Formats: sequence, C-alpha cells, structure tokens
Amino acid sequence: MPDLEERRKALSTGKLAETSWVRNTLSAFNDTLTARDHSRDFVYAHGHYLRSRVMAVALIFLILSPLWLMIDIIMLPQSVQRYTLAGRFVMMFGFAAVYWWARRSEENINRIRFSAGALFSLPALFYALVLYVLPSEANHALVGYGFIPFLLAAVLSVFPFTLLESFMAGLLLLALLAFAQLVNGSWLSPAGLEAQWLLATLLVVSLTANHFQLSLLLRLYRQATHDALTGLLNRGALERRLAEIEREESRTGKSAPYALLMLDIDHFKRVNDTHGHSVGDKVLREFARLIAQQVRTGDFVARFGGEEFVVVLQGASEEDATCVAERIRLAVENAALLNHDGKPVPVTTSIGVACSTGISVEESLGSEDALKIADERLYHAKEGGRNRVCYA
Repeated sequence: MPDLEERRKALSTGKLAETSWVRNTLSAFNDTLTARDHSRDFVYAHGHYLRSRVMAVALIFLILSPLWLMIDIIMLPQSVQRYTLAGRFVMMFGFAAVYWWARRSEENINRIRFSAGALFSLPALFYALVLYVLPSEANHALVGYGFIPFLLAAVLSVFPFTLLESFMAGLLLLALLAFAQLVNGSWLSPAGLEAQWLLATLLVVSLTANHFQLSLLLRLYRQATHDALTGLLNRGALERRLAEIEREESRTGKSAPYALLMLDIDHFKRVNDTHGHSVGDKVLREFARLIAQQVRTGDFVARFGGEEFVVVLQGASEEDATCVAERIRLAVENAALLNHDGKPVPVTTSIGVACSTGISVEESLGSEDALKIADERLYHAKEGGRNRVCYA
C-alpha cells in the first residue's frame, strides 16, 4: 500500500513537472515571438544590444565591400561595371550612414530599428541591381553575387530580433532568391529548388538562434533587474527607469509628471525576531503582491532595500497618489498573514507620498529630490504613529 501511494505521488509530481515545462516553453516562445509584452525597460536594454550589433556588422560590411571591387573588374563585363561600381559606392556610403545613425541613436529605439532594417536592405538592393543590369548569359555563380541572400540569412542569426521580425525578413530573402532565379532561368529547376530549400533551412537555423538569443537576453535582464524574493524591480532598475523619464523630458521639453510612494513595513524586525526569517520572507512576498494588486498596469513597483518599497505612479496627481497609498495601507492592514503554526502575523505599513508634477520641465522635481521628499514623509508617517499615509 505505501508503495502504491509513493508511485501515485511520483506520477503526480512528474505530471506537474511536465505541465510546468510546457507552460515555461510556451511562455518563452511568446516572449520571443513579438515585442508586444516586453517591458519599457527591456525595450531600451534590447535596443542598446541591437545597436551594438548593427554598428559592428555595418563596420565589417563597410571594410569588406571595397575588397570586392577587384573581382568586379576582373569578372564583370565593362558595360555592367559602371552600374555596379556606382551601386557599390552607394552601398558603402549607406553602410557608413547606418553606422553613424546607429551611433547617434543611443536613446532612440525607432532609429536603432530603422538602422537594422537599412543594414539588411542595402546588400539586398545591391543584389537586385546586379540582377537587373547583368546580361542573362553571364554566370552568376562565377561573379559571386548569388551568395548574398544566403549571407544575409546567416547574418540574421547575429541579431536578437523577435521571431516575427526575422520571419518577415526571411520571406523577403526568399522572394529575392526567387527573383534571381527568374532572371537566370533556374526557377523551379532542380538546382533552383535546391537553392530555395537551402535558404529555407538557413532561415530556420537563424530563427532558432534568434529565439534562444532573445530568451537568454530576457532571462539575464530579469535576473539583473528584478528582486529574487519578491519578483519586483530592484533598486538599480528603478533608478534607470526614473533616469529614462528625465531623459525623455529633456529630449522633448515636456514634463512627464509622476507620483512616488515610499513604503516601509512597520516593525518588520520584530516579525523576523518573533516568527523567524522564513515567515519574514513570506511577509515580504505577500506585501509585494498586495502592492502590485493596487496599482495600474503602466505603473511600476520596486523593492528599494530591506523592507522598503517604492511605487511610481505615472501621470498621477498628489490626490490620486494619496488615494492609491491609502488603498495599499488598508489592503496590508486587512491582509490575513499566518506564521508556520497558523497564527496571525499582524502587519501594517507607513507610506510617504511625493509628486514631481510641474507645468514645465524646469518646475518639475528630479527623481532624486522626489525620492528624498518621499523618504522624509515616510519618516514623518513613522514618527506620527505608523500605519498611516503622509503627503505633506
């Protein structure tokens, strides 16, 4: 009988592990399919990583492009050389422009994405030009341009694109190869089908590399920016987000008001001393969950350190922030937290409120000043008896 019970437990555990693996796999696939659910902070981190790759590949292409000029002179008919020479110089200028544009686009995600698109478009357009001006009887394999779609498919794996972005680029490369085959007469021939199959295989490999590369980036980002115990943002990620808000204000000249709540669990040391650190960790996790339930989707919550937490309410007035703070305070006060023996663990919180609102950027508070004011008001809330909200 005990053996049967153990087998049932083992089977149940195995099913749970399998379900968890399937859920995690589907979640990872969804994260790499599109950027729709990526956080704003990760979008910037991803953009910076993409920018470095764009600059490196653009520089490599810029250096290697002139080396093919001698091959053009030797292999191509003179009637074609003037077109390809002009096209190659335009392409080299384009690579230089992509490098310069990406270098100057550190804080502009749309420019970085445009640079990546231009980097792939330039060789593809040059290949289309060669196909258009090259005589039909010329040997494309000999002059060495037929490899361009395959080269671009391989280069695709270098970039942390989403699967949808890479898939669309792959369709364009397949269309480019089909156009080349129509020009040289190999469309639907055994050699043409073999080339299409090879390119499709390379694209599958590149998409797989994109998936694993982006998954790894997301995992590393979450480990670097999130608190392991509560799952909230850590202090470094909070400071980066506030800095991004200030940079956006400086760039646009428009104020982006937000309110700050600084929260502290009252007498948390007493909870640890009385019930143990494992119960203290449980209280921190539950406290973080209660805060997250009371804020909007666009707001963000961070563990500032120890038992201190910060909430950033974007676009909120001081009155709105005070209402949210009071809602959080009541939720924490009424929460049914139990220790390992099933006995209640009373928990309350004190909250300081600060607002950065200003008519202009000059009149708005900086993040450091707002945090300082919120911290001072948190101190006043504690001095006033704890379990209260202080906003003045």
